[in-house]
Amino acid sequence: MVTPSPPAPFDPRSATIEPGVRLYRVHTAVERRTATTFNPGFGGATRFAFFGEPIVPVMYAAATQKAAVAETLLHDIPVNGGILPYDRYANSVMSRLEITRPLKVAVLHGLGLRRLKVTATEITASDADTYDRTVEWAQAAHDVGFDGLVWMSRLCNDAKAYVFFGDRCADAFIQDRSFGRLFATGVDQMWLIDLCAPLHVDVLLAR
Repeated sequence: MVTPSPPAPFDPRSATIEPGVRLYRVHTAVERRTATTFNPGFGGATRFAFFGEPIVPVMYAAATQKAAVAETLLHDIPVNGGILPYDRYANSVMSRLEITRPLKVAVLHGLGLRRLKVTATEITASDADTYDRTVEWAQAAHDVGFDGLVWMSRLCNDAKAYVFFGDRCADAFIQDRSFGRLFATGVDQMWLIDLCAPLHVDVLLAR
């Protein structure tokens, strides 16, 4: 299926994320990168990054813990099952973020898709070979002043996924330090194993 270009003018349905809302993020725990750090352009293309000159930093998040894992650690594992190697998750952590001010996001789910004359299959549930086209939708939303996008997670489609634009709302997040998961060991590793087992994903342990 071909991913269409965003309509012009770009006039999506909008939603406001209110202060106090908490979201989950799985990210790599490395020096100088915190739970609220936006990606300035490192790594390969993703569904809604990267775009702009200079590059617009982005941060992905999800409404639930399961969706955050599905969209990151399980992203490349086939739905019929597979293996999650230790080195794929050993340096990953899950953080919980709290929104500190209202954020306006473009809606790419429900009737918000019909408003734009597209389907989820074309935009938010398409394969990686469409990322050069889906990123145009993020740029279109950015160009008309949105702080980010919201859609239903492709891999956990009962939960919302988000991308936020760092030049618009990098100041709008704080880390909720009452929560955190370190997947490399202990109870958080067991949580990950228990989550993945019924999904036919074997979580490998350190050798």
